[in-house]
Order: sequence, then C-alpha cells, then structure tokens
Amino acid sequence: MPNTELTALQRSIDELRQTMSALRGRYGDTPAVRRIANDIERLEIDAAELAGGRMAPMPRQAEMVVVPDTPYDPQLWDGADDEGVGGYRPHRR
Repeated sequence: MPNTELTALQRSIDELRQTMSALRGRYGDTPAVRRIANDIERLEIDAAELAGGRMAPMPRQAEMVVVPDTPYDPQLWDGADDEGVGGYRPHRR
C-alpha cells in the first residue's frame, strides 16, 4: 500500500479512536463498546502489519475500574459455598 494510503488509514483509525472515547463517555463500559474498542485495536495491528511494521499501534490507555466502598448485599452470597472450607449448609447423608 502506498504511503499516502497508509497515512489516510492511520488518520481514519485515529478518528475512530477519538469517536470511541466519546462513545465510552456516553454509553459507559458496555460489552458493545468494548467490542468496538477491540476492533479498533485490531485495525491498528493490521495496519501496522501492512506497513511492514513501520506503524506502531497506539498504546492502550489504562482503564480505571471503580470499586464502590459500600458493603455487598448479603443476599449475593445466599447459597454460596466456600470451596475447600466446607459449606454453609449442613451435609446430608
């Protein structure tokens, strides 16, 4: 692929990445948003391969995961067993 086409491809991928940031802000970290982000990353890798390794893919931004300080709902653990420790329910024979 000529250099002008590679440059246009990289510009398009950059625009997709910018649009992806806006989508993530609007829709949050949903499965669909993650799939689209993965597709953009794959496009960058493929474009770099076409360029013979001359185009390095953009580094991924670290994603921050917010863990709330509020306690978990106790019903979340209903019926759960601690593996290897025994269970919460008595054993039946």
